[in-house]
Amino acid sequence: MKIEIDITKSAQQNGNEYYNKYKKLVQKNLSINKVVQDMKNRLEKIRSKSMEIDSKKAIKQIKKEWFEKFHWFYTSNNLLAIGGRDATQNELLNSKYFTDSDLFFHSDIFGASVVILKDGVNALSEIKQEVSQFAASYSSAWKEMLKTINVYCVKRDQVSKSTGSGSISKGSFLISGTREYYRNIGLGLALIISNEKLNSIPIIEFEKIKNIKQINKYIIIKQGRQKKSDAAKQISKFLDYSNIDEIMQLLPAGTFYIELKTNMI
Repeated sequence: MKIEIDITKSAQQNGNEYYNKYKKLVQKNLSINKVVQDMKNRLEKIRSKSMEIDSKKAIKQIKKEWFEKFHWFYTSNNLLAIGGRDATQNELLNSKYFTDSDLFFHSDIFGASVVILKDGVNALSEIKQEVSQFAASYSSAWKEMLKTINVYCVKRDQVSKSTGSGSISKGSFLISGTREYYRNIGLGLALIISNEKLNSIPIIEFEKIKNIKQINKYIIIKQGRQKKSDAAKQISKFLDYSNIDEIMQLLPAGTFYIELKTNMI
């Protein structure tokens, strides 16, 4: 390495001059490193924002079926069951989507989802059991911490909105004739992701299909002490599903005990 020395200056002066140059280079290097780090931080923010936007787009781009505004699931023999999220939706199901070939399910308690089993009039008893547990889970029995509840089903011509002397209150229905009861139905749901969609199904159905459909991750939901918002965050993290609002809509009113499961098959 060659070092140039000004012979007109003393050794001390030459040393000071090189030391000052060294300090300037160190300062310049620190400035460059700061600029590089700032650029890295900005790029990371842009990348994170881009991923967030892409995630939201992906959620929006998944096609929604007409029945997905309700609670819904497909039974183990592929019949569609749809349930009201509130009194308004219960009314809509009865007036628009309940036909002569369907069955009307309701828990034997005030404050419950109306669940319509499409093409259900000839359904087997085990299928009706699945729908009964779905109806039971989306009833006030969950919030009241009842472990079991009776659920009944009736046909189209047994359900009315009129008493003969006038109509009855919103979300209520007049049931005539003999009801087909499913008694002491336990409450419980499983949350699964199928075809990129998160959905709830009754536990008794899930136990039939989990190995057949090779579901790797799932959530079992039971009554417990965990708040709804905390349960939704836990589910979101475990299933890597970012739409917490959608998870909240799937959960019944009340508190929860969450079982996080990995299916090893």
